[in-house]
Amino acid sequence: MEKKSKIYIAGHRGLVGSAIWKILENKGYTNLIGKSRSELDLMNAVEVAHFFEKEKPEYVFLAAAKVGGIVANNTYRGQFIYENLTIQNNIIHNAYVYGVKKLLFLGSTCIYPKEAPQPMPEDCLLTSPLEYTNEPYAIAKIAGIKMCESYNVQYGTNFISVMPTNLYGPNDNFNLETSHVLPALLRKIYLGKCLETANWEAIQHDLNKRPIEGVSGKNSQQEIEKILEKYGVRVLPDSSVQVEIWGTGAPLREFLWSEEMAEACVFCIEKVNFSDVRGEGNEVRNTHINIGTGKDISIYEVAHTIKNSVGFVGNLFFNTSKPDGTMKKLTNPQKIHDLGWHHSIEIEEGIETLLNWYVSD
Repeated sequence: MEKKSKIYIAGHRGLVGSAIWKILENKGYTNLIGKSRSELDLMNAVEVAHFFEKEKPEYVFLAAAKVGGIVANNTYRGQFIYENLTIQNNIIHNAYVYGVKKLLFLGSTCIYPKEAPQPMPEDCLLTSPLEYTNEPYAIAKIAGIKMCESYNVQYGTNFISVMPTNLYGPNDNFNLETSHVLPALLRKIYLGKCLETANWEAIQHDLNKRPIEGVSGKNSQQEIEKILEKYGVRVLPDSSVQVEIWGTGAPLREFLWSEEMAEACVFCIEKVNFSDVRGEGNEVRNTHINIGTGKDISIYEVAHTIKNSVGFVGNLFFNTSKPDGTMKKLTNPQKIHDLGWHHSIEIEEGIETLLNWYVSD
């Protein structure tokens, strides 16, 4: 890419999209395009086609998606498959129609089977059933991979797919109904610390910034305590504070700092072409690239790492009546390593940095 190349980041305000924007700016790219949902409805095929016709971006990062944790994925199954399919179909097809030089599609490692070998290599895709709770979202992302591969084969496009592991970082989704596990844990434990120190000013500031089901810092103390208790942050009869966490805490997860994911994305769009991952033979399969650390940690350990960083002295209660999800999800990042990229930020440093960002945001 040239420094003046026109680059469109779909989802530029999200966790990964905002980090990609920041990385590109820091590298000296000056012609970046981002559209808010009110400016461009990615669900509207006519609007998307008009945008590509007018702007004619040369490069596209497809980081826009409907995302959420285990509860949201399992509850809003129809929305997750429909909205993600629609968004990616609109963008990928118009990237082809209007001659985009290279597109990077961001998926998720939930594309892999529930019983995938660990660590998960790219070629285990579609070898056995998916985890049920996020199956609709995973199928949409698999369709995106296959759409990129198919357009490359039929039309000669240069569309690349990357599959990030669990991400966390600035501008993450901290909505307790829809967020992923790490930002949800961080917010709940932080609010637990505020509750046990009776820091109502901090609690009100938090809820004014990110209301929970419409409850903000302007609500009464009783209403705030009620909504916090609904999401597992409660004062016990002995006046201690408890934070409830779904599941046993035993599942192992891999986490990657979002800004490092952005660096990997920019690396791929600058240096990796479809020809580098196509493979040999007539059948084109599994051209996507895992982006991860190759290291995992239990939810129990993540929660206690956050607890120590926050300074929360209350009780972490693991509710074993709630689902754990897949017990182990670890990527094999050998392909991206061979292409020349490695991560550097470990989970303890990342949690501390995220906490500082969250408190000061």
